[in-house]
Amino acid sequence: MSPTRALPLADLPLGEPPMVDREASWIAFDARVLEEAKDPRNPLLERVRFLSIFHTNLDEFFMIRVSGVHQQVEAGVDVRSHQGQTPRQRLDMITDLVRAALADAAATEKSLVADLDAAGITLVRHRDLSAAERRTWNERFVERVLPTLTPLAISSAFPFPFISNLSLNLAVMVTAPDGERRLARIKVPDHLPPLVGLDETGDGPQRFLRIEDLISANLHHLFPGMETGRAWAFRVTRDADVEIREDEADDLLKHIEGELRKRRFGEAVRLEVAWDAPRDIVASLQEGLDLLPEDVHRVRGVLAPARLARLCDLERPELKFPSYAPRTPRDLVGESLFDRIARGDILLHHPFDAFTPVAELVRQAARDPAVLAIKQTLYRTSGNSPVIGALLEAVERGKQVAAVVELKARFDEENNIGWARALEQAGVHVIYGVPGLKTHAKLCLIVRREEHGLRRYAHIGTGNYNPVTARIYTDLGLFTCDPEITADVADLFNRITGFALPPGYRRLQVAPRFMKRGLIDAIRLEAGIARAGGDAHVILKTNAVTEPDIIEALYDASRAGVRIDLLVRGICSVVPGRPGLSETITVRSVVGRFLEHTRVFWFSHAGDPVVWIGSADLMGRNLNRRVEVLVPILDPGHRAWLRDTYLQRYLDDTERSRVMQPDTSWTRRRETFDGPDSARSDVHQAFLRDA
Repeated sequence: MSPTRALPLADLPLGEPPMVDREASWIAFDARVLEEAKDPRNPLLERVRFLSIFHTNLDEFFMIRVSGVHQQVEAGVDVRSHQGQTPRQRLDMITDLVRAALADAAATEKSLVADLDAAGITLVRHRDLSAAERRTWNERFVERVLPTLTPLAISSAFPFPFISNLSLNLAVMVTAPDGERRLARIKVPDHLPPLVGLDETGDGPQRFLRIEDLISANLHHLFPGMETGRAWAFRVTRDADVEIREDEADDLLKHIEGELRKRRFGEAVRLEVAWDAPRDIVASLQEGLDLLPEDVHRVRGVLAPARLARLCDLERPELKFPSYAPRTPRDLVGESLFDRIARGDILLHHPFDAFTPVAELVRQAARDPAVLAIKQTLYRTSGNSPVIGALLEAVERGKQVAAVVELKARFDEENNIGWARALEQAGVHVIYGVPGLKTHAKLCLIVRREEHGLRRYAHIGTGNYNPVTARIYTDLGLFTCDPEITADVADLFNRITGFALPPGYRRLQVAPRFMKRGLIDAIRLEAGIARAGGDAHVILKTNAVTEPDIIEALYDASRAGVRIDLLVRGICSVVPGRPGLSETITVRSVVGRFLEHTRVFWFSHAGDPVVWIGSADLMGRNLNRRVEVLVPILDPGHRAWLRDTYLQRYLDDTERSRVMQPDTSWTRRRETFDGPDSARSDVHQAFLRDA
């Protein structure tokens, strides 16, 4: 039985109309990631990477979602969810689901460690080293590690030390010569490698020692003259949901920097500790952290298994996915991109199409004497982003450059602060978005003086201007100089930078004011077509569907007879296949080599399809509390490719798809597919073959 089906989702309340609890759906998504770690068809080190992603996802889930439910419980909030649960009941549900997933993860880790050993990559314990090796590594410990460690005693005379978020720690009971016992904590510094390579060369088998094991074997150096017991690894997860009240912040940049410092000191929401740690030690940690017993998770195997991702850097290509080179369309090489866009729209599909043309457009704009202005949104970008470099070059060459930097991009705030300061110092007009709203739209606008006047060029995408994630996320990006679309983009930038309020937009669907209504109207139009006897079909590809008004519209359209295919990577609150409610709705989730990140909204529209791509998921935060954009695909060839090739491949996929059942459990499609082998399809492999 697959782990997603092992989760007792079918027993959870759904409310009326039926909707899957958001947190339960998220845990089911992470279980689908874990399935990839279990799948022997994936290369071994890629399976290790999926296990790491599973645990990293879970860390963020506790820092953001579980911490929020914790706060509701502590505040005595008794408001029930759509499913009729109080915050206390939801927290209990989350705990049960997480424990089931973690049990499966522990078994998966054990299997992977055995497979790694068989492949010549071995995790060893200090006690298993030869006497000569122990002497060598103990000496290196004294030279390289010991000076960086600071043991802290815990007793009635010493306050419980602050345990930073997600840091690796050791707890050890220390006994003085007079018999007094104290608990001590040792933080493992972040700069130390989580896995110590024991072999000097990469030839032959490779052995790795966990850093906490090396420290544990040398406790006598930290507590001379004391008797030390065994050290037990533990880790604390804290509330990390930075809250920004912009109307109270005189300097948003400094305010966010302050909030980032507070993130380290958020309330504890989870304690992970070695599975066999003594009860008295666990009780002391639990009390010091002010946690309840249900907040304690005993871990078998490696504590913080995401640290195993270090092994994925090994030069073992036979244990990884085959490398590939993204293509650059021939007609984008060797001529001005402005000339090429002027001849017709361009649609790029990352990571199979290279990100290079996106950065190249900004670079050409920076160097083109005819370009007067560049406006750009930046949500998450990389440390060496060529887009940032091109913007800096543009301002040096006298262009008017404006950058909308979203400081509140969760877990990227510090990086964005750095770029914001660099851009401001260079003379770029930096704007931090609309008060109260995150700017999540992916936009670039270039204004160019040409023979017949000024012309605008735009890039609108589903993903961030980040060349690193552009190689591992699936995204779409549109180059266009369509007058109405680019005029809309210009109006939106004026809305963001000047706080204007356009009465509407010509082509774009823009949140928060217009997008939700536009999507609901499009769904209702399909319902009207179906009720009139027409063939109505909706395909929505997105990362999440939780917005109740959208779900209600989908249920109503299904009752009218509209075929509805939902391709949802992560959270999905829609319940498919229920008689009288959602009989015509299917829900699929693709999890595989690449992270599904595209948002595509296709409506058959009585034979004249309407297709939008953009940055928004179907969630309340995206539709109501963010600046988001959907752009229509106007080129008939692009519309046909998106429907007949792009979306159809996802619908046909048998190897990476999971299908939600009417009881809200998930089933791998390949386990139930009864067609011929020739009909089997892996959507990512199909796109790689094209590239």
